[in-house]
Amino acid sequence: MEEQAQREQASPEIQARIRTSFDRQGLMGLLGARITRIAPGRVHIVLPSRPEVTQQHGYFHAGATSAIADTSGGYAAFTLFPENTDVLTVEYKINLLAPAVGDHIEAVGTVLKSGRTLTVCQLEVFGVQDGRRSLVANGQQTLIRVNRPER
Repeated sequence: MEEQAQREQASPEIQARIRTSFDRQGLMGLLGARITRIAPGRVHIVLPSRPEVTQQHGYFHAGATSAIADTSGGYAAFTLFPENTDVLTVEYKINLLAPAVGDHIEAVGTVLKSGRTLTVCQLEVFGVQDGRRSLVANGQQTLIRVNRPER
């Protein structure tokens, strides 16, 4: 089952909607983050290592780690929302489990429960070095679905 879910991808229309929205995010562009996978209820975001996203000890900064975690969950929820809606984070909590090190970090947002108004997601962030993944942060997030204003 897990293997099948790993291969599943969102429809081309949903992928385009997610990528268009993601490309409008100034912070993700500034950080150098990119979406690597979009599936129904699941989004992966990768952030390559570079000095601008680290803290004083050379680890990925918690702010950068948290930002891609929050964004991965938001877009995971957005994959399940109908057209003409938007997503906003209501709250999230993240636990930093280990120093975030590696060639890059990868955030995985997964929908746990999608409701009419509120959606709850699991957030995981992995440090990736030479193809080996290590969990460095996890959390949970609540998002709200809002109607897009008519134009």
